[in-house]
Amino acid sequence: MRTRNARLTPKQRQIYEYVRSYTIEHGYAPSLMEIRDHLGLSAVSTVHEHLVNLEDKGFLKREDHKARSSVPAAMTGAPAVTLPLLGVVMAGPPTESFVSEETISVPGHLVGRGVHYGLRVLGESMRDENILPGDILVVRQSNRAERGELVIALVEQRENTVKRYYPERNHVRLQPSNRDVPPIRVPKHLVHIQGVVVGLLRDYRNP
Repeated sequence: MRTRNARLTPKQRQIYEYVRSYTIEHGYAPSLMEIRDHLGLSAVSTVHEHLVNLEDKGFLKREDHKARSSVPAAMTGAPAVTLPLLGVVMAGPPTESFVSEETISVPGHLVGRGVHYGLRVLGESMRDENILPGDILVVRQSNRAERGELVIALVEQRENTVKRYYPERNHVRLQPSNRDVPPIRVPKHLVHIQGVVVGLLRDYRNP
């Protein structure tokens, strides 16, 4: 177990902070290859050695039966929360959403203050951020967002999409993460923020 005297090397601290921030954003831990590439390490075996040391020191905890299993210890054991799954959102050109009456169980650490809900992803315009069709986005309801945040945007009062939000001088740029998809530029008064994405869930049994 972690103690107050446990010390991390600079590289272990970098890995821990990356795993922590990635897990908060996506709802699951990064893969060994993602950690290797992000930190510029030489081999997956080096990443594995660091993760084992972090687990031994109590900073990470391995969750059984999961491919991405090393998560921050403080995030394990949190009770699941049931959220409404309100329908789908396009990771592509904006389209009319489809409403459902389903619910979904999400890790408790993804849900903070405010109203939260889930949306299922359609389209591939955010694929370079590893947001793929069939994924579930965990969304915090909000009508405001910071520049660069991943948002659910309602366009022209009838169509919604998930994009990075960039307010500019005379318009809003809704930026995809797919070099084959152009950004959407819309006058500011025609874009309304519906929520900010705080997590992502994926069922690897049903790709």
